[in-house]
Amino acid sequence: MPNINTVKKVKTKYTKAKFKKELPLHLMILPGLILVLIFSYVPMGGLIIAFQKFIPSKGMFGNQKWIGFDNFSYVFSLPGFTRAMMNTIIIAAWKIVLGLVVPIVFALLLNEVKGRRFKKVVQTIVYLPYFMSWVILGGIFRDMLSPGEGIINQIITAFGGKSIFFLGDNQYFRGTMIVTDIWKNFGYGAIVYLAAILGIDTQLYEAAQIDGANRWQQTWHVTLPGMKMIIVLMMVLSLGNVLNAGFDQIFNMYSTSVYQTGDIIDTFVYRLGLLDAQYGPATAVGLFKSVISTLFISISYFLAYKLADYRIF
Repeated sequence: MPNINTVKKVKTKYTKAKFKKELPLHLMILPGLILVLIFSYVPMGGLIIAFQKFIPSKGMFGNQKWIGFDNFSYVFSLPGFTRAMMNTIIIAAWKIVLGLVVPIVFALLLNEVKGRRFKKVVQTIVYLPYFMSWVILGGIFRDMLSPGEGIINQIITAFGGKSIFFLGDNQYFRGTMIVTDIWKNFGYGAIVYLAAILGIDTQLYEAAQIDGANRWQQTWHVTLPGMKMIIVLMMVLSLGNVLNAGFDQIFNMYSTSVYQTGDIIDTFVYRLGLLDAQYGPATAVGLFKSVISTLFISISYFLAYKLADYRIF
């Protein structure tokens, strides 16, 4: 029977050797951890404003009056909050669903293309908008979708249709936000799924061909199951954004005329906190949103483990 002290010494020596070997990797992670600490964890101290009648002149940790959950009650009673909540859920839900479906379909179709040069050109073209900010794209879409000289309306009127005010009509604003967001981001998702497709064992396709499977059957029984893990991962990550309908996009493209269908929680908080200087209620909305998002991503992670036996950690 081995001596206990000897076993402990061997384990300690192994642990030290492993740590020394992995030390460069830990040092590489350190700058990122510092940035996350500064910009993600330190600001959490400001959440106490949600429970205070905050007066900026007294400072965050000054002699502020604690009012419990009064800020939450006040915000929930505002007439615009329910409207903003519904708009956020509707827009975000469509973005999540189409943000999964469109890149998967596009990746499957692009995978069938034989020409490597053409495939690379297409990947570059669809990936490029992902790097452009909504400040730039907002101006571009305002020009393209304007009811007067916009190229989209020129095409519609050329075919005998009526000019549409995409960014000023409540009937079209939500759809415009969803479509433009998918157009901007689906290239990134498609590349992720293409990488997953390239990782599938080619012998599985050869076996399917021997069994007489056509391209559609190979896609359904080989490609999609091979992509299952990355699809589940993207789904879990996307459900954390169920209350993120895209502040930067909507802020750069909406107006007072489309508040009914375009005002979301983030724009509501912006007006409440920065324009109306109601810092306590605005912080309360932000905290509420964070709690709900955490709850959704926790549930989605649990379901991914139970139904697909998938773990991120």
